[in-house]
Amino acid sequence: MSAPIPAQNLYLGQARATKSVEDCMSIYDKWAATYNDEVGDAAQSYVAPVLVAQAAIKYNSSTSPANSVILDAGCGTGLVGQALSIASAKAIDGIDLSAPMLEVARQTGVYRNLDQADMNRPINQAAATYDTVVCVGTFTLGHVGPDPALRELVRVTKRKGIVVATILEEIWVPGGFRDEVEKLKAEGLVNVVSADLIDYVKGHGDKAVLLILEKIQRS
Repeated sequence: MSAPIPAQNLYLGQARATKSVEDCMSIYDKWAATYNDEVGDAAQSYVAPVLVAQAAIKYNSSTSPANSVILDAGCGTGLVGQALSIASAKAIDGIDLSAPMLEVARQTGVYRNLDQADMNRPINQAAATYDTVVCVGTFTLGHVGPDPALRELVRVTKRKGIVVATILEEIWVPGGFRDEVEKLKAEGLVNVVSADLIDYVKGHGDKAVLLILEKIQRS
């Protein structure tokens, strides 16, 4: 579930403060109808979807976008999928907690399959299905934690495929994300290609870790 509007926005502020999956889903269900209009107002500032799409294309050297099978995890209304589609990606699947958000994503016409899923639980997908997995705006306050989500994203990625995700800076360490990445690395599942800090929403002080993992072991 992408979250591009500054923290003072009513819905985003509520979403980041939620304590349960049900509350979070309820907020995004209500937000879906106006989400893209609000994002449109901030299109020049919300750079995370484009940065992730660019990284996904740049760092997956094993296959071209047109020949890649891609999972957009926490796809929201489809901003990342649209950015990937512009770069010639054809086979894009999306999952999200909110059914109304998925309906907006469906209207973009860029997704092959769209399914409702709670990323705080195992993903209902076979291992080693995707060349590339992208995830923008889902690893933030009040949303999805590192376990089992990061491991699940790696699991559904093919060997030599990549996972590209944004993780809000303020939860990277205290939220356990850095430790979970270190576990995956220590287990020989991934190489950490990059964990650089990027602008998440320009002009609003939001920063995120742009995490890029290469899967090196079948699972």
